[in-house]
This record gives sequence, C-alpha cells and structure tokens, in this order.
Amino acid sequence: MCFRRCKIRPGSLGFCRVRKNMKGRLYSLNYGKLIAENLDPIEKKPLFHFYPGSTAYSVATVGCNYKCSFCCNWNISQSAEIAGMERTPEQVV
Repeated sequence: MCFRRCKIRPGSLGFCRVRKNMKGRLYSLNYGKLIAENLDPIEKKPLFHFYPGSTAYSVATVGCNYKCSFCCNWNISQSAEIAGMERTPEQVV
C-alpha cells in the first residue's frame, strides 16, 4: 500500500502500524479516524501563493510510513494508539 512494500505476516502490522494483515487481507486501521482537523492559513501549506489570505481544511490520521527526525507531527503520526474522531469521506469533503 506504500513505497515500503511491507511483507506483513497474518496478524501483524506494517511499518506504519496502521495497516494490518487479517487472514491474508490488508486492512487500514485508521480509516475514518481523524486525529486532527484544523482550518489553517493557506500560507502554512505548500500552496503559499495559492489564494493568499485564504484558509485550508487540514486533516490527519495516526500512522506514517516515514520516520523523519525533523517531524513536527511525530506525536500523532507515530502514535501507537489508533485514535481519532469518526468522520465519513462525505463529512470531510
């Protein structure tokens, strides 16, 4: 499901700790569970010159397939607990 191409054994988790092999099928344990949702200034995003002064709706879930030493969101991206507020795709859109 990502660039790491983990070989996840049945009953085990991938590197990200949110993909699990259940009887030979991969499941996303964090689907629909937002750990963060915020209305952020557009300047905070890589869209710096896109509609200056506007806002962007940002969402995040736990789990990440990177382990960046400089990550400013490590406390949520590397969380061992699968937590979050339930949201449907329609609610996010």
